[in-house]
Amino acid sequence: MNSWSSLTHLEADRFAVIKRPVIILALLTLLIVGGTLGFRIVNKTSWLESLYLAVITLTTLGCRDPATSNATMAFVVIYLGFGLGLFSYSLFSLGQSLLDPQFRQFWKQRRMINKIDSLKDHHIVCGFGRMGRTICDYLDRRNRPFVVIDLDGDVLEAHCTAHNWLYIVGDATDDVHLQNAGISRASSLASVLPSDSDNTYVVLSARMLNNGLQIVARASDEKAIQKIERAGATRVISPFSSGGMKMARFMINPSVESFVEVADKHDSDLELVDIQIKETSSLVGKKLSETKLAEQGVMILAIRRANGEQLLPPPGAAILHAGDNLFAFGHANKVAMVISNCEE
Repeated sequence: MNSWSSLTHLEADRFAVIKRPVIILALLTLLIVGGTLGFRIVNKTSWLESLYLAVITLTTLGCRDPATSNATMAFVVIYLGFGLGLFSYSLFSLGQSLLDPQFRQFWKQRRMINKIDSLKDHHIVCGFGRMGRTICDYLDRRNRPFVVIDLDGDVLEAHCTAHNWLYIVGDATDDVHLQNAGISRASSLASVLPSDSDNTYVVLSARMLNNGLQIVARASDEKAIQKIERAGATRVISPFSSGGMKMARFMINPSVESFVEVADKHDSDLELVDIQIKETSSLVGKKLSETKLAEQGVMILAIRRANGEQLLPPPGAAILHAGDNLFAFGHANKVAMVISNCEE
């Protein structure tokens, strides 16, 4: 993606900040070029010497007297009369522009976009409210690359900069920001905006931009869940209903729920993941018992075939095929080895 074409709308507004130093530099260049041409014509010197005379005259260094004739002296007077004040003012203005906070913020956003352009199979979080921050914290603890999109630039600057998170300031419902976040290369997207209509629009846009994207969205009620699912969401979560069911499970099976929560604790390295077996995987054609995954500290809880068939719990004689999904539970380093084996 071309760096200038990937400017966000906010950056486009900040482009006005860039115009000032560019105009100043262009004006300084014009002054030096004009002086070089003048000395070349009037003084009959070489191009390099003419450039040298123009620079030392304009900067008043005085290393050499450029006047060799009356015509040259007249040109120097006119050149300094028009150029000296303009040159001094331009240098002062250029220094002010380079120290402008908006100018520094612009280039910070440019560096951010360049980093985002290098991402692949990353995650996108649309919305940086309480749910958005929780998602980002979880992804960060699992060392998963992600990009945050939100309208509140001050909040993003304060929170994301401290954690070295990548972010884009803008409206997530705008396709431009989704494209800037690398949605065509992303593996999943979470839409947790406050409005159900905004989440529906983000899901619809994301599905059109990347048909194979895993999309998880937030909804406030059952009607919104149905609409967002029809828009193309893979999963739709209602915080109220899911929170209520979790409370009910705690009431009935408190010990089981406590055990499940172990995998989500900050200081826990346990992972519960869904791993897809690639065609090139060394596990293809092997029986589950032959993989020795249990001996390696990874428990396969279930197998979902490509045709939708589910093996729960999976027998040791089950043969693994390309396209199967393994639901594995274990320590993060052990699970990472399984993921590597499934992809190689």
